[in-house]
Amino acid sequence: MKKCPYSAQREQILAEAISPVAGELRLLDAADLISLLRFERYGNIADLVASAAELYFLPGTVNFGLGGDYKLDWGGPAEVTIDLEIKPHGVTIYAKLALAEHHAGIEINHIAFDRASTDPDENTALLARSLMDARYVIHGEIARAS
Repeated sequence: MKKCPYSAQREQILAEAISPVAGELRLLDAADLISLLRFERYGNIADLVASAAELYFLPGTVNFGLGGDYKLDWGGPAEVTIDLEIKPHGVTIYAKLALAEHHAGIEINHIAFDRASTDPDENTALLARSLMDARYVIHGEIARAS
């Protein structure tokens, strides 16, 4: 995606929202993820992503985007990158989630707003609001969020 002045802010919002899902996926063995990518077992990866996401987001919000990559050198750390399609209400985000041993990162490839505003700040606020609305709410969490 061509970076704009709002890209870093939007990636930060997405990173904060998606971090629990990334944490769940990082519990998987890197070798298993690499073998699923290498042998194109995309249905299995989609199931793993859906299982990780269902703990935190409404169904259909976070999906595997049918692709990925990995870096694996002799004696070096493994890094797995998977494509995600994130669809909270009113927004569609195509992103790459990078998973490493001690951290994860997200890069937005494309973002589309169903009813985009001419004001980029409003679009950024819509992204944050939509991601928050797509999360499961645990009793007592509303009081802390307010």
